[in-house]
Amino acid sequence: MKTAISIPDNLFRKVDQYAKSHGYSRSELFAKAVEQYLEVHPSDHITKQLNEVYSSEQAELNEMLSTMQFSSIEREEW
Repeated sequence: MKTAISIPDNLFRKVDQYAKSHGYSRSELFAKAVEQYLEVHPSDHITKQLNEVYSSEQAELNEMLSTMQFSSIEREEW
C-alpha cells in the first residue's frame, strides 16, 4: 500500500542516508521502523484507556470482600 507522510527535512536526509548505506529503500526502512515501534508499544492505547476509566473511580477496598478472599486462601509457611 502506498501512503504519503510529512517529516522534517533533516530527518528525511538522515533516513535517506541510512537507507542507502544499509542497502534499504526508504519504504523498507520506514516499514521496519514502524513495525519495531509497534512491537515495543503494543498496548499503550489499552493502558491509556484503563487509566482514564480508573482515574475517576475511587480506589477503595471492601473490607468484607477482602476478609472473605483472604480466608479462602490456604495458609503456607515461607
